[in-house]
Amino acid sequence: MPESTSAETSRYQIQGFEAVVCSEAMHKLMQMVERVARSSAAVLIIGETGSGKEFVARAIHHNSLRCNKPWVDLNCAALPENLVESELFGYEKGAFSGADTPKPGLFELADHGTLFLDEIGELEPKVQVKLLRVLDGVTYYRLGGSKKISVDVRIVAATNRDLEEQVRAGRFRSDLYHRLGQFQLKVPPLRSRPEDIVGLAEVLLKQHKPEMRFSDDALHALLAYSWPGNVRELKNIVLQAATMSEDTEIRAADLPPEIGGSPRVEDEVPTRDLAEIERQTIVKVLAGTSGHQGQAAEQLGISRRTLSRKLKQYKIDAERRSSNPLGLLGGEQQSYFRAALDVPVAIRTKWDEELTVRSINLAAGGLAVSGLVNPLKCSGDLEIRFTMPEGMAVEATGRIAWADVRGKAGLRFTQIDAQVVAKLQQWISDKQQEEGWTVTESR
Repeated sequence: MPESTSAETSRYQIQGFEAVVCSEAMHKLMQMVERVARSSAAVLIIGETGSGKEFVARAIHHNSLRCNKPWVDLNCAALPENLVESELFGYEKGAFSGADTPKPGLFELADHGTLFLDEIGELEPKVQVKLLRVLDGVTYYRLGGSKKISVDVRIVAATNRDLEEQVRAGRFRSDLYHRLGQFQLKVPPLRSRPEDIVGLAEVLLKQHKPEMRFSDDALHALLAYSWPGNVRELKNIVLQAATMSEDTEIRAADLPPEIGGSPRVEDEVPTRDLAEIERQTIVKVLAGTSGHQGQAAEQLGISRRTLSRKLKQYKIDAERRSSNPLGLLGGEQQSYFRAALDVPVAIRTKWDEELTVRSINLAAGGLAVSGLVNPLKCSGDLEIRFTMPEGMAVEATGRIAWADVRGKAGLRFTQIDAQVVAKLQQWISDKQQEEGWTVTESR
C-alpha cells in the first residue's frame, strides 16, 4: 500500500524503489497494477526509457500472491545474444567452451516467483520460441542437458519498443507478443503528467536537501521541458542542481542549459521554450478532458481546427494513443474481469427460505457475495435478485460455484434474460474504461 503524503500525492516504497504519484493517470495505473497482480497471467509493460517500467513490474510482484517467492530480473539487451539462452535456461557441464560446472537458469531460480524480462524486444528468434513454449507450460532442457525441467514462473516483461511494429516487421513473434500481452500496462511519459514532474522534483529535493526549495521560474522551466529521459533524467537533474547550488533556492539559472539554466538576454523568450510551454499546456488540458478535443479547444480558447493542427505539429496525438488507455486486456483476461459492486442481493432457496447478502463484484456470468453464513442451505437452484446502482433490476436463476468459511461465495447464473446480460456486459465494459482498460480481440 502507498504512503499518502497529501490528498493528491502518494509515495510507494517497493523493494528499494520509490515512486511519487500525483497525477490521475498514475493513480489509475497503480490501481490497475493491484488488479493485475492478483492474476498469474503474463504482463507486458510498455513505456519510454526511464519512465518507471521496472518499478511497475516490482509493484506487480509485491502485490501478488508470489510476493514472498523469488524475484529475478534480466535485461535482455545487456547480454550478448549467445548468452541470453544459457542465462534463462541454464546449462550442463561441457555444454560449451567454458561451461566447467552446471548452472541453473533464471527460470529455475525464479520457480514459484516472478521473472522480469526487461527490453524483451531484444530477444533473438530462437530464444523467443523457447520462451513461448515455457509460457505454455512445456518442459524444457538446460543447454547440453537431458533432464526435463518444469517450472511455475510468472513472466513480467517490459519494452520501450513498439512490439506491434516489430511483429509486422518479422522481428518479434506474433504468438509470443499476444501470449505476453494478455495484460498490457502502459506507463505514460513524464511530459504528459506535469503533476508528477513537480511532485517528484519536490520530494527528491526534500530528501537530499530539506532546507532547499525551487523558485517559481525553476518549476516553470521543469514543466516546460519535454523530459526525453523521463523520471530517471528528472532525478539526475534535481540531484545535480541540489549539489551545485550554493543558495537555499534553486532557480532556473541553476538548471542545465537545455532545461532553462542558460543565461538569457533580458525580455528575450526563446522560441523553443514557448513551443514547449504551448505543447505542455495542450497535453495537460487534454488530460483534464480525458482526450475530448472539442472540450480541450474550448478551454484553450482556440478552434477545433487549430487544435488539430497543433496536435499534428507537436505529435501529441500519437503520444496520447500510446499512453491512453493505460492498459490492454486480452480476450481471455476480459472473461475473468470482475467489476466491484456493493449492493444488497436477495436469494430464495429451493426451500423458499429468503436470505440477504451483499455483492462483492460482478461478471456477466455471475457475482461474488459476502454474508452467506450457511452455504449448505443453498444447494440446488437459487432465485437471485438485486438492483444495479443505476436502478436496473436483475433477476436470475443460479447456483453456488464456490464458498469459503468466511461467508464469501460465488454465484453462477444458470438462467438470465439475454437483454439483461447485454446490459450487465455494457456496465462492466464502462467500468473497464473508467479504470483505464481497453480490450483487444481474442487471438
